[in-house]
Amino acid sequence: MLSYFAIMIIGYLFGCLQFAYIYGKTVKKVDIRNLGNRNAGATNAAQSLGMKVGVVVALLDILKAIAAAALVRYLFPQLLARDGMLPLYVSGAAVVLGHNYPFFMNFRGGKGTASTVGMLFSINMVLGFLGILTILILTVVTDYIIYGTIGLLILLVFATVYYDFGLTCLMIALLLSLQSIYKHIPNFRRVFRGEEKGLRATIKKQP
Repeated sequence: MLSYFAIMIIGYLFGCLQFAYIYGKTVKKVDIRNLGNRNAGATNAAQSLGMKVGVVVALLDILKAIAAAALVRYLFPQLLARDGMLPLYVSGAAVVLGHNYPFFMNFRGGKGTASTVGMLFSINMVLGFLGILTILILTVVTDYIIYGTIGLLILLVFATVYYDFGLTCLMIALLLSLQSIYKHIPNFRRVFRGEEKGLRATIKKQP
């Protein structure tokens, strides 16, 4: 139990590395949460600070989940040997929660899509690339990254079942998916009202 508590702390602290917020504060002297859709994540960084910034933030948010998992693999090899993928699911979920609810930002962070991709990479490299491909295809086809996110969540749950990672891992995948959908409710509402900024509009805005 103490080992899993340590894994949750490790994952959460890595998740709190809020790169969109840090870049906005240190380089642009703005709080990303006061711009665009007021979300501290890669999508809002792309829409409010530029596509290049958004891509870099997304990559860093992916890497922090991979780094947390790598540290867990190094520190708790016996736990992985005994419990399979469960420590990596716990680590990944904690990274997403740290990203979404960072303590130093009054728990107002992002929505965890890129960190979920990083979680998939930490579980299986092929799943990670499939996650990126799913997001890209659905975002390009629909013009909205929110649909790419839904595809990513479906992939996470399906892969957990397909590879038979266990009931606890499935529960974590389902809970992560539900919290992601909840965090994206404002996006769904803006899409239905025609107010959400799409991929094409974001690209056209680039200098």
